[in-house]
Amino acid sequence: MMGRGLQRSWMVVGRRLFNGLENRSTLLTPRLIPYSSDVLHGSRFIYPTSHRIDDTLSGVGVAVAFRSYSAVAERIIKDDDSPIPPPSSSSSQPIKEIVLYQYAACPFCNKVKAFLDFYGLPYKLVEVNPISKKEIKWSDYKKVPILVVDGQQLSDSTEIISTLYQRLSPTSDDLSGTRDAEEEKWRRWVDEHLVHMLAPNIYRTPLEALESFDYITTKGNFTRLERWTGKYAGATAMYFISKKLKKRHNIQDERKALYDAVETWIGGLSDRPFMGGARPNLADLAVFGVLRPIRHLQAGRDLIANTKIGPWYDRVETLVGESSENRGV
Repeated sequence: MMGRGLQRSWMVVGRRLFNGLENRSTLLTPRLIPYSSDVLHGSRFIYPTSHRIDDTLSGVGVAVAFRSYSAVAERIIKDDDSPIPPPSSSSSQPIKEIVLYQYAACPFCNKVKAFLDFYGLPYKLVEVNPISKKEIKWSDYKKVPILVVDGQQLSDSTEIISTLYQRLSPTSDDLSGTRDAEEEKWRRWVDEHLVHMLAPNIYRTPLEALESFDYITTKGNFTRLERWTGKYAGATAMYFISKKLKKRHNIQDERKALYDAVETWIGGLSDRPFMGGARPNLADLAVFGVLRPIRHLQAGRDLIANTKIGPWYDRVETLVGESSENRGV
């Protein structure tokens, strides 16, 4: 039987990679920590530590080790929920270097990548091992995504995007103030509602949980042993954890809840090609970003087949284009 510590780590992996369910949970009350710099504007949302799942899940052969696997899975999916020191001031000079620290399957990391790719901003990609996190040992902040822009560290996917957008368009309205209220409403909806639909769907059945962890361990930065143990122990753990998450968020039918969410989004388009009109805005990129990791899983295939999201998704995917990751760095 696997060690308790290893299993606990993999439970966290499963929850963080695809789940996002407790990133900005409506059960948690955010605190606002205002700050300002030459580049950053507005206030940063800081969330208290999320609730831990129960220590015991009976009826499973690998139950002794579940909590370890859940711990790592949780790291993959969540933006940080701990206070972050204010970033250092930055000039308005052109961006020279961007480094993104990520988990490949994390929807919040994919939000940031969708923004970078859409705006053609070259970036170096560093895949973080969610168990050891050795790639971010230099940082006091231990959650991804972390973006380092010309030496300045930025955290929290929504804040990263707002910060970069403001830097790219310094004469535009402040995203936290007079900028289009509809766009901001939908960006919040992504973080507060849509992401909560993911984990109950991708871990819905044992086969879907196994498919998801096969993707997670294949795309992620894991050792051979971590990849082998994680696929099976993590999938088993998250199948049962997803039932608790489903109950927590009052979801009766996982697929229907996901379908209803994206149909709400499509209804909000009001026959426009994008929420931004002729071109995607930040809300379009946010929805696309969190859905992209599940697109080719069973949940994503069912989503395309049973809702009207497909044409919009394809339009955004075409405009986002190829990754602007600088593979030569």
